[in-house]
Amino acid sequence: MVFKSEIRISKSAFEVRMVPFIDLTRQYKEIESEVLFATKRVYEKGRFILGEEVSAFEEEFAQYCGVRYGVGVNSGTDALYLALKAAGIGKGDEVITVAHSFIASALAISFTEAKPLFVDIDPDTHTMDPNGLEDFLRKRRRKAIKAILPVHLYGHPADMDSLREIAGRYDLTLIEDGCQAHGAEVKGEKVGSFGTMGCFSFYPTKNLGAYGDGGMVVTDDKRLYEKLRLLRCYGEKKKYEHILQGGNSRLDEAQAAILRVKLRYLDQWNNQRREKALFYKKELEGAGVVCPVEKEEYRPVYHLFVVRAKKRDGLQRFLKEKAIDTLIHYPIPIHLQKAYKDLGYRRGDLPVTEKVAREIISLPFFPEITKPEIEEVTTRLRNFYGKR
Repeated sequence: MVFKSEIRISKSAFEVRMVPFIDLTRQYKEIESEVLFATKRVYEKGRFILGEEVSAFEEEFAQYCGVRYGVGVNSGTDALYLALKAAGIGKGDEVITVAHSFIASALAISFTEAKPLFVDIDPDTHTMDPNGLEDFLRKRRRKAIKAILPVHLYGHPADMDSLREIAGRYDLTLIEDGCQAHGAEVKGEKVGSFGTMGCFSFYPTKNLGAYGDGGMVVTDDKRLYEKLRLLRCYGEKKKYEHILQGGNSRLDEAQAAILRVKLRYLDQWNNQRREKALFYKKELEGAGVVCPVEKEEYRPVYHLFVVRAKKRDGLQRFLKEKAIDTLIHYPIPIHLQKAYKDLGYRRGDLPVTEKVAREIISLPFFPEITKPEIEEVTTRLRNFYGKR
């Protein structure tokens, strides 16, 4: 397989000296002139907050997701928090999510003064298990439960058909955490378009990343769109006229300009990710690890390439000795974090989540990673398990 962006490091994988977990400079070099032109445009206009670039990017990204409206905010965490707040979630309410995610998925719920509740995950996709959700609601249905917050983890969409049906049947608001899944699809529809609102992060390492923090909420609901615009900017309808108690959560003009450039390349980069993921899977056949799966009619975008491995910690140490960077996303499930000990969860409450957390390891992965680099990673991994 030949990759368009492949950098000629060496014909032999064994000559690769180091494999970084991610290298953002390679992507920047491809689009440097366009980025500099875009940011220069912002500086020359002298408008740095909520100007033409933000408005244009909101429209373009919403259209990309297949919805009518987008509201740019300062981070993915705030996108989740403001979406929940716009939906009326507050003190005394409960929101169901998963514990196998970055802690922001739960923190956003806590910031509204609502309580996060956790259900287990599908062992294959590592996303919310609809059967577990159904069972949870059947046994513990309470008026306080107001919303479901599934996470499209690692770039693989959650089972939105099932989750949307359950949400409708129990009259619950469905808000998508798409912070790791820009451009992922279910039956040809983009994530972010299934729920009442979809939330995204533009942290630099994301599939669509800014050169700083940023986020967005997308929706088809005009009422929610207008409320989100108020919430992100002091509840201000016009200068010094405040309709409600909002905050300061605005996407910068310069970041929006950069993201407009990068959005044009997002599908190309996602295709490169899928190509590299396929090559990884091919090279890891029979290696003794469990590779990511793709559900039928789902198109994941591989924000990360995460495998499940026995002796995970030993493998990570071995790869580090061989100058191969890896990470673990995420070693301690949210329900077992000290920050959430007051919720009363105990080890064993979410068995699949806890098993997955003990086994996962994220291998070096980004659109521009080269074939020799992947071969180096997979060769070393096979060496660890005594596989040829």
